[in-house]
Amino acid sequence: MLFRNTKRALHKLSKFSRGYLNSSFARVLDVHPEVLDALASKKPVVALETTLVTHGFPYPTNFELSNSLESIVRSTGAIPATIGIIEGRIKIGLEKAELERLANPEKPGSVVKISRRDISPAVSMKAFGGTTCSATLIFAALAGIKVFATGGLGGVHRGGESSMDISADLQELTRCPVGLVSSGVKSILDIGRTLEYLETLGVPVISYGPSKEFPAFFTPRSGFQVPWNTESPSVAANILYTQSQLGMQNGALFAVPIPEAYEAAGADIQLAVDRAVAESEVNGISKRGKEATPWLLNRIGELSMGSSLVSNVALLENNARIGGEIAVEYQKLAEEQPHSSDFVTLGFSTPFKQSARLQPSSSEEEPLAAKNDNASLLVLGAAAVDISAKAFEAAPRSAFGSTTPGTIAVSLGGVARNIAEASHRVSPKDSVLLLSPIGDDAFGHLLTKETEKSGMRTDGLLLQKDQRTAVCNIVLDSRGGLTTGIADMAILETTQFKTNAIEIIQRTNPAILIVDGNCSPAVISTVAKLCIERSIKVLVPHAASEPTSVVKSTRILDAMDDMASSISPIDFISPNLVELREIFEAANGKDLLTKPDYWIALDNFSLTSRYRMDLEHLSRANVSDEDHSKGTLSFLLDQGIAQMAIKLLPFFGNIIIKCGDKGVLVAMRQSSTSQWRSEHSNIKAHRIVNHSNTDTIVLSHFPALPVENLVNVTGAGDSFVGALGSCLVQQPNALNSPETLADVIGIAQRAAVLTLCSPYAVSPDLSILEEAVVNLQ
Repeated sequence: MLFRNTKRALHKLSKFSRGYLNSSFARVLDVHPEVLDALASKKPVVALETTLVTHGFPYPTNFELSNSLESIVRSTGAIPATIGIIEGRIKIGLEKAELERLANPEKPGSVVKISRRDISPAVSMKAFGGTTCSATLIFAALAGIKVFATGGLGGVHRGGESSMDISADLQELTRCPVGLVSSGVKSILDIGRTLEYLETLGVPVISYGPSKEFPAFFTPRSGFQVPWNTESPSVAANILYTQSQLGMQNGALFAVPIPEAYEAAGADIQLAVDRAVAESEVNGISKRGKEATPWLLNRIGELSMGSSLVSNVALLENNARIGGEIAVEYQKLAEEQPHSSDFVTLGFSTPFKQSARLQPSSSEEEPLAAKNDNASLLVLGAAAVDISAKAFEAAPRSAFGSTTPGTIAVSLGGVARNIAEASHRVSPKDSVLLLSPIGDDAFGHLLTKETEKSGMRTDGLLLQKDQRTAVCNIVLDSRGGLTTGIADMAILETTQFKTNAIEIIQRTNPAILIVDGNCSPAVISTVAKLCIERSIKVLVPHAASEPTSVVKSTRILDAMDDMASSISPIDFISPNLVELREIFEAANGKDLLTKPDYWIALDNFSLTSRYRMDLEHLSRANVSDEDHSKGTLSFLLDQGIAQMAIKLLPFFGNIIIKCGDKGVLVAMRQSSTSQWRSEHSNIKAHRIVNHSNTDTIVLSHFPALPVENLVNVTGAGDSFVGALGSCLVQQPNALNSPETLADVIGIAQRAAVLTLCSPYAVSPDLSILEEAVVNLQ
């Protein structure tokens, strides 16, 4: 059943891989569909190595053990990703047949042990290989896997102060931000010097047990103390998550003592370890590099009469369980934060470098323009840094005027930025350009850096000299309700931004321009006129991210004062019910509904008595045929929704009204050449069609899609508009027939639902809709 979703998972990777796996790496890599889907869907994943299969245990114990470790990881709610190399292909997640190939020594061809130095030769020569800790850490980090469970870490060999024999595993922990769960280091090593070396490298070492004593693989006591200990998977996950938030690129070692039931055998096994090490020094094996470890493990098994094998299996299985538990807790932490690819991280080692394209422009300089002219969808408006503060509990009156304990989250936002991200996730690569002003300040630097991380284009982020980057600061109560907030959007009002915007619109000449209602009336008016001249469709969404700002929802009408003689100067708007009423009342208050051109346009609709009768019938229909608890569509008449939409059609050719849990209402003014010319009202299908000599007026209602797990209401409207814009670019005539209209609204609704069910401002899962958008007919 799982692999019915393989195509969906592979489609997710097309966008997911842009963030984690660069294209050159992807050419030699295969991600198992189950692992791929887990990574793209933000499910917990645990990496497992394969040297224990290829060089650690005899056949068939090695094969059975690997299957057991995967089952244990699954039992915790995480997905196992066993990593190896098959005929030169790096495999993140192995099929049973591939595991068997690595495990069975009777299979043709040799299997090599893969460390960092062996990766490129093994891939180039199409070898079979079992990945060591170091190689597994590399591949786990590249895939974005945060937890890796194994048996023992490599370290400083006995006599390493003279031989310089130090495992590559230790250095790799400084490069790979992965939590390594192991039973300390192998007992054949110099534990004291290994811990000293890890301290020098700056790798956190945490004893995962009741004390700070570092385990000695087969025994929980080594005689060496470490600075930290915990027995909680959530604390361990928090350590990894904190490192991620700070932008630190090193991993952490969680040293897990062997299960208590096997402690008694530990002392006897340690005697066998000491004897095997002494023998290796006499026979020269200790000086033969990577051949030493498998020889020693085999000899220890002989001397302990198999008890070391049993203990080794037990600690591996215990570590797999703990690794799964930590991975699950890590994912919970990640999901609790209101971020997506837009979450701000502070990297210590990657300072912002201002690129040439971000230099402020002036009248004496060359016009500022995108890095290329190929942008079919341009989104104009606010890219902002969102700062939200949420109190832990209701503050007493006595606390007013002072601080209150709580949490503060920083993420990227802004209507235009959110819409652009949603469009980016459902559109072909580089076809979407966000056009937004930013200041030459820390927030502007973060916006640029994090936007680039998400795979979006940054050449439309326009640096404005001596201006502040847009910031929205909101305060939430303990239940998540908005208490107050301040939005600093002054940068959108600058003359320089308007000049830059015009230059880039002229250069790119997009098919559709989405204009954020936060822009000033002057900007909206200027770019709308330009788009009319160039036959560029204009879509104006709601004015501000939820909670909506009705103060700004009427700015579009302020802009129309300069376009009084034009009819339908704006092609699409997508208000919610509150914004629709605000726009209508503002239009009435500005006397826009009394102008001669307006009444000529309205008279041309020729709304008949049949239309009014159809509207009465529609109002009695159920909102949803599947869920009668949502009531009827009577609100369309009782609240004047249909009447206001029709009266606004002379200004806006297509009005897509978001009605919350009552679905979407589309009001359209279609030309006489549209396919709607041959359509008639169909109350069962929730649509009304009225014909005149010049226009066809359409009202079409679409029920809301079910939301199984509501997580977040912020950003759903932006996701709806972003997907809608991408659909209209892909199929400009999509609204011209009932079938394609239903397809477009369905895709936009699915985008909104995906974000409603996600903790992110824009759900990364929107990428699964790209195929549906591209295939619009």
